[in-house]
Amino acid sequence: MFLGTHHPRLDEKGRLFLPAKFRDKLAGGLVMTRGQERCIYIFTTDKFVDFTAGLQSSPITNAEARSFQRVMLSGATDDIPDKQGRVTVPALLRQYAGLDRECTVIGVGDRVELWDTQRWEQFVAGAEEDFAARSEEVIPGGLF
Repeated sequence: MFLGTHHPRLDEKGRLFLPAKFRDKLAGGLVMTRGQERCIYIFTTDKFVDFTAGLQSSPITNAEARSFQRVMLSGATDDIPDKQGRVTVPALLRQYAGLDRECTVIGVGDRVELWDTQRWEQFVAGAEEDFAARSEEVIPGGLF
């Protein structure tokens, strides 16, 4: 499980040092793709295979499913972290997420998200009030 908030920086070549506590889980390979809210989703390769299997089960006749698949999968790229725990974030994804130098990496259970730090701070500021008001309709079974 991926948890926590980390603040690595992108270097001039678009490389990112993965947080140390995530490296072992991602060492065998990862997939980066466009995420919602203009972040980048990072999955283990196995988790991405499972995720795409779910996407592929959607009917090809459903326009929303086709659109989602196109956006999600056309931006996907796979990588294996180097010995220092770095991955290169492709220019397409850096542009999509508005990444420059200051980044925030968060663990979201089964995936990692990579955000521009300013965009992440804006998201959290806007979501904290809603977070406090979440109910069972959004979180099945409640929190505990």
